Amino acid sequence: MTKDMTEVWSKDFVPEGNRASNVDRFTGFEDTYDQHRPEAPQEVVALLTGYLERKPSLVVDLGCGTGLSSFAWKDAADQIIGVEPNDDMRGKAMAKLQSLQEEADDSHGAQLADIRFVSGYSNQLALPDQSVDIITCSQSFHWMDPASTLKEVSRVLREEGIFAVYDCDWPPSLTWKVEQSYHELIEWAEATIDRNVEAQEKAYKGNKNEHLKHIRESGVFRFSKEIVFHHIEPFTAERYTGLAVSQGGIQTVFKLKQTELNDKIAQFHALVEEHFQGRTLPVMLSYRMRLGIK
Repeated sequence: MTKDMTEVWSKDFVPEGNRASNVDRFTGFEDTYDQHRPEAPQEVVALLTGYLERKPSLVVDLGCGTGLSSFAWKDAADQIIGVEPNDDMRGKAMAKLQSLQEEADDSHGAQLADIRFVSGYSNQLALPDQSVDIITCSQSFHWMDPASTLKEVSRVLREEGIFAVYDCDWPPSLTWKVEQSYHELIEWAEATIDRNVEAQEKAYKGNKNEHLKHIRESGVFRFSKEIVFHHIEPFTAERYTGLAVSQGGIQTVFKLKQTELNDKIAQFHALVEEHFQGRTLPVMLSYRMRLGIK
């Protein structure tokens, strides 16, 4: 049956199995996130449509953020629902949707897919049983409770429907010196958080390497596998550094007002600029998708 919408979509209601700190981690930097993070590549749409063997009627994007993974389906599905509990991230997605709708209106007749963004959690969806063709989690499943999320996925997914989790490896491939510096920056940020934030207030991140294990152990899916693919995008030094700055750990340290962070970002950016030398360069993004067929 459909969950009670008043309870599910209440702004202050956090269902069991979710952490408010995981939601709050993404507050206040929706513009930085949307500017520098990659959109979901069309390989995702092609792969999942191929496994479904038809155009999906309904795609649900869990933890959709600013809609970077939702809008990828705008020409490939009849209806798209992005589910996002963070108000700032969802607000950015809705603003982008409004711009798209205005552009469609100005073009006199251009048909825009039915796209909506709603407040919600992955284990409490205001959707009917067996109503969804494809459910995706782009860079988001590790912030969710896997057991209760997969139970809810089982409820709303149609027979032979697809659940797909996909993540981009951070950082994108460039040079070993830049990548090592990236990891050091992220590790410093997480250590700073450990020193300054109480355990109960920290965001909890699951292990991405266990996504396929969770899918298989759920007992929901008749078939499951991992797919690895790559996608090339143009990068400038500013975008590469911006991608690092868009990470939740870095943003959490900004909120802690740790001034040392500015110097560390400047040092990282200098190394990145040394490589790019003012150029726009093709950069490889590597993705890992774990999927299950119900």
